[in-house]
Formats: sequence, structure tokens, C-alpha cells
Amino acid sequence: MKKIAMICGLLFGLSQLSQAATMPKGDADAGKQMTTACSACHGADGNSAAPTFPKLADQNARYLFKQLQDIRDGARPVPTMIGQLDGKSDQQLADIAAYYAAQPRSGSQTDPELLELGEKVYRSGVAERGVAACTACHSPRGKGNAPAGFPSLAGQHADYIASQLKMYRQGYEDEAGRTNDGDTRIMRTTAFGLSDKEIEAVASYAAGLK
Repeated sequence: MKKIAMICGLLFGLSQLSQAATMPKGDADAGKQMTTACSACHGADGNSAAPTFPKLADQNARYLFKQLQDIRDGARPVPTMIGQLDGKSDQQLADIAAYYAAQPRSGSQTDPELLELGEKVYRSGVAERGVAACTACHSPRGKGNAPAGFPSLAGQHADYIASQLKMYRQGYEDEAGRTNDGDTRIMRTTAFGLSDKEIEAVASYAAGLK
């Protein structure tokens, strides 16, 4: 199972690298100047106070750039982001991504009651349902894989991680869910094999990683 997870991660990584190959070099100072409106939801330094809004601080720039592109271009509908990125160029999106990537992320805590199940899912997956271990793409410490564009999960709001897993799970069968994980559908396939309890647990575990 671990070998399968590693192969999946490698293949998806190559796909992501190809997609992100044209990312412009971001200027964090220029990006900071464009984040005033963003701070209302995501915090002045990218550490949002509300668990419904993701922490952008310390997220890898390739992942952020792709998400900003997808939101701008309609590949990832986010109601609260409607109009926020209209007219932004790829260079401006790369600058915003560079700014947030350079900020330190605040920490989160794992619910002790969810620790055992969360660690099992994160580190071993769910073999009987073909769910790969999260470590393959997001690393054992939850830092992601910056060159491949895999997001960091450590310190992220558990509620936000769980909500995105449920959106990916919905997207496996319904385009109203989240579908911007590429042709490999790796996140949709993974999330589809997880129960609500497993999603809650693995989200809590990932959030508490340091």
C-alpha cells in the first residue's frame, strides 16, 4: 500500500510540476501591497482567525498560485471569493502567493479524542477502501511538497481541512463539489473513501502537526 501511495504521489507530482512550470517568479513585496482586502478574511499576515477561512501563511507558493488561478478562472468556485481576483494577471497572483508563502503560520491543536484514528488515516490510509496515506503527498510532518505544488496542512484549521475533504468527496460524483485536483482525481478518489468520522479525525491530526 505504501508503494502504491508513493507512486501515486510521484505521478501526481509530475503532473502538478508540468501545470506549474509557467508560474512567474513572485515578488513578495509587490504581493503585500495587494493583500489589504484579503486580510478581512485571511488575516493581515495570512493567519485567519475564523476556521472557515484557510490560513494562507506559509502555504507553498506553487499551490497558492494554482488555487488563485483556478478561483480567478472559475475552475474552483468559492462564493466568498467572487470578484476578488477579477482582472488580476498571472504575475500579480504569483506576487500574492509569494507574499503569503513567506509568512510564518500559527499553530493548531489535535483533538486528543481523534488522535489515534487521525494518525492511522494520515500515516497508513485505509487499505480496505484503497485510500492512500496522506504522507505520500503532504509529508510525514504535514509540510506538503513545495516543488510539486502539494499543500502544507500542518497548522491549518481542522474545520477548513475537513470542509475541503468533504467538497472533494462530493466532487467525485457531483461537479458541484471540488474538482480542481487534476485529471488524476487523487483528492476526489481519496476523499470518496473516507467516512465523516475519518475526515474529522484526519483533519484534526493534520492541523496539529508541527
